[in-house]
Amino acid sequence: MPNTNWSKLSALQLGRYAEYFAKMEFASYGLEVYTTEVDDHGVDFIVKDKNGRFCEIQVKSLRGKGYVFMPKSKFDITNKNLYLTLLIFEEGKMPDIFLIPAKAWEVPNEMFVDRNYDKPGQKSAPEYGINISQKNYPILEIFKFEESIKDFLNTEDNIISPS
Repeated sequence: MPNTNWSKLSALQLGRYAEYFAKMEFASYGLEVYTTEVDDHGVDFIVKDKNGRFCEIQVKSLRGKGYVFMPKSKFDITNKNLYLTLLIFEEGKMPDIFLIPAKAWEVPNEMFVDRNYDKPGQKSAPEYGINISQKNYPILEIFKFEESIKDFLNTEDNIISPS
């Protein structure tokens, strides 16, 4: 059993653990995982699904509740092969893991936010973010990894044609 005392890890260590954990989750379903040499485009790794489609994966980690974001320059929500793998760490537990398609930000809400920072005095770069709170945590349930990964596993061989 791995150590689950997450507070002992630095932010960098936790992020690295999250990325490795996410890779292992994809690999455990028999998917091919390709590591990128440089993370300068917001892609942490590539996954080849059972239909031969290559998907770009961005990994984010969070301790408990809070906010995580991706710069718009590195997270193109029109890319149908782009996914966010979100790991939420709570002390004493293995992380909750979610697989969220980039298109989830097409219609922003209280959880999936779109921030342009284009008002006078705002200097931050535009971003997409996720607000994780006790109130909106149930919204994440539809993106539980065990459910979302099914989109990567559906092969044409599994489709039953009508007779």
